[in-house]
Amino acid sequence: MTVTDLAALTDPLELASILIVDDEPGMRNFLVKTLRPLCQLVDEAENTEAAAALLNTRQYDVMILDNIMPGQKGLEWLAEQRRDGGFTDTILITAYADLQTAIDALRAGASDFILKPFRSNQILNALRRCLETARLKRENMLLRRELETTGAGRRRRRELVGTSPAIARVCSTLDRVAQVSTPVLITGASGTGKEVAARHLHMRSNRAGAPFVPVQCGAIPADVIEYELFGHAPGAFPGAPAGREGLLASAQGGTVFFDEIGELSPSAQSTLLRVLEDGRIRPIGTERTVQLDLRFVMSSSRALAEAVNAGSFRADLLFRINVIDIAMPPLRERGSDIIDLAELFLTEIATQLQLPPLVLPAGVKSALLRHDWPGNIRELRNFIERSLIFGSFSLDTLAPARPAASILPLEEVERREILQALEAVGGNRSEAARQLGVSRKTIDRKCAAWGL
Repeated sequence: MTVTDLAALTDPLELASILIVDDEPGMRNFLVKTLRPLCQLVDEAENTEAAAALLNTRQYDVMILDNIMPGQKGLEWLAEQRRDGGFTDTILITAYADLQTAIDALRAGASDFILKPFRSNQILNALRRCLETARLKRENMLLRRELETTGAGRRRRRELVGTSPAIARVCSTLDRVAQVSTPVLITGASGTGKEVAARHLHMRSNRAGAPFVPVQCGAIPADVIEYELFGHAPGAFPGAPAGREGLLASAQGGTVFFDEIGELSPSAQSTLLRVLEDGRIRPIGTERTVQLDLRFVMSSSRALAEAVNAGSFRADLLFRINVIDIAMPPLRERGSDIIDLAELFLTEIATQLQLPPLVLPAGVKSALLRHDWPGNIRELRNFIERSLIFGSFSLDTLAPARPAASILPLEEVERREILQALEAVGGNRSEAARQLGVSRKTIDRKCAAWGL
């Protein structure tokens, strides 16, 4: 993370967008001059009608709202906003304060209450408290949701582990696209680490200080996914007495990860396509729109092109998300990364479960390296967890070693693999060398020795 990112995280005002609603030009001018040098965006409105129009064009972090204004009172309008699905944190300012006004402010959904006249440091401190409280509430909501989907004690890794050429190519691509907001599609078999790659991308980007919100597409029922994503007004559906901010709005400024996007229902696919094209959402049961500032990352273990041909996935959505396609390699192609991951899991799981540690002997390492790992990293983790629980490595669950009679000379194995690779890529020696992880000169030298 850069020095600029750290500075922005130190003072929440630097990334804040503020809306000032007050009929007095002098008060608006004082607040604008105080806040604009410190905040990312400061807009002003002279009445609730102008404020409502601004709220329909973008999302603000905090609204500073005067109570006594010509026409509709600030508190009455705020209560209407909350009923209509408005979630902007609000600081009420008023020259006429009494206990009943304070109670009404809390009931209407105000986050703080300041009496006029006030000094600049009072409003700045109130804004910082409001922003920090909102951040903590959002983090708490997202953490609770992640615990529900992950399970207690399970750590979500934020960076890819390994030094193999296969994973190094993935990391290089992720680092290259980290600073742009283009959608990324991460493909690969189940258990290859697609969500970890998405988190790796998020942590390398300029959005690292904002939320990373995973959406398990197959785990949310089709009839409620739009409520989950967009939020809703109070009473938008039976059993929803209170309004709720959606997952997309809660990730504002950060990254949303749609895991197994191929599991989305047709209606949810259509809705997501509109969001990707417009960059806006409308909470269910409201007439207001929210402008989004998000990075979208998707994953799929299915071939989405085949899903399009089968009619279960929209072709236009695939074209929209398939700008950058990153393929996660299966674990069997990652060489010594298998040992690095196994040792990491041994340490982590032993600590989480408070079990005695185990050391990987050479024979177990050999067995891990020769196994094909059809379940990829998830299978390896389960193997390590089971071994820790029983206090020993049960190698009978892994592929057995070859009988001595079936062992071939290394030169013969090498020749067979190279010739099979050349045949698979139509004789393209450069491509065969790339897939085998050797240089083109090595392939040329071997072929010359074999008279090819």
